[in-house]
Amino acid sequence: MKGILGTKVGMTQVWKGDKVVPVTVVLAGPCPVVQRKTVDTDGYNAVQVGFFPKKETRVNKPLLGHFKKAGVGPTRFLREFRDLSVDGDTITADVFEAGEIIDVTGTTKGRGTMGVIRRWGFAGGPATHGAKKWHRRPGSIGQRKTPGRVYKGKRMAGHYGVERVTISNLEIVEVRPEENLILVKGGIPGPNGGLVILRSAAKGGK
Repeated sequence: MKGILGTKVGMTQVWKGDKVVPVTVVLAGPCPVVQRKTVDTDGYNAVQVGFFPKKETRVNKPLLGHFKKAGVGPTRFLREFRDLSVDGDTITADVFEAGEIIDVTGTTKGRGTMGVIRRWGFAGGPATHGAKKWHRRPGSIGQRKTPGRVYKGKRMAGHYGVERVTISNLEIVEVRPEENLILVKGGIPGPNGGLVILRSAAKGGK
């Protein structure tokens, strides 16, 4: 299994033969290996990696000691990869190749408080024929006597976004190791500058 941390730079397009392909540019790595976990010491196999350098003055003492024990500088992000095979002490963008199929995990953009149409895709009420101030309402949310309450999990208006989302089976169009860039076909979750996790496709690709 392969994996790397990065930040979303933005979207652009590249030519692939005689076709234009929309791509998302990811600034991937370099990611120093901070800790290696094994079944004997921790009960499972994993590799903890860091990404994005951070000033020592902005790191608390326990975490600073954790970085010094590994012999690496402090980083803003720390994430674990289960069953990841790493050759060396740093993961760079060239761990992936063009044409590989990957899964991308990120945190979606925050949209604040949204109604049921934007949040859940409800159809809303009728637009005409006597409808008054009912166009974007959710409709009935329960009955009077039975059940006499609103069921848990009822889809209603509320906070929308800021959720961990994984998009599966995206294709790597191009890798530019000298610039630490990976170009992924299509869109990926999160705002520009947000942390994204790239790993080998769990379902074996297309």
